[in-house]
Amino acid sequence: MVVHVHVFNRGLVIGLYVWESGTNMNATDKGFSLIELLIVVAIILIIAAIAIPNLLASRMAANEASAVGSIQAIKTAEFAYFTSFPTVGYPLAITGLGGIGSPCVASSAAACLLDSALVAAVPGGTAKSGYVFQATGIASGTSVNSAFVVGATPVIVHQTGNRDFCSTDDAVLRSQIGTVGDTPATNTSACLAYPVTQ
Repeated sequence: MVVHVHVFNRGLVIGLYVWESGTNMNATDKGFSLIELLIVVAIILIIAAIAIPNLLASRMAANEASAVGSIQAIKTAEFAYFTSFPTVGYPLAITGLGGIGSPCVASSAAACLLDSALVAAVPGGTAKSGYVFQATGIASGTSVNSAFVVGATPVIVHQTGNRDFCSTDDAVLRSQIGTVGDTPATNTSACLAYPVTQ
């Protein structure tokens, strides 16, 4: 038994023909055998198996680049906040860098320096490009937050990103390979333990 696929102008028709031994196929019967179809399917699957890991790696690299850009934006907002509200210093949390209402009216509680998508991308919230972020103001024995730490971790390690990132008020970007259960760095000593990103 041989399965043949016939392609006509109006669609695809699969015909089933049974030949007894010793009979020859008519010259007008043209098509593909089942083996030929299986070979084509196997080739498609092999190509997909090669392409999908590369696609996932590219997506993770794009997520990591986005996370680095977001950390840079948060650091810039932190320095702008410190300049605008010197009696507060750096905001206690990332929400202080966001805004409320439209148009946004800047205050020490909501400085209108970051967009809402980034401010909402906190652990337990909606991730931004596969990452969640935290920004923490740190007081050193005074009422003014004189330092800050910004941290970012992938939502699912090795799927949405490979590395955790952080930076402090020294403006140096640091990173390390993430592990399951990581949360963004929230204190200076944890961040300074990360190697400096090259």
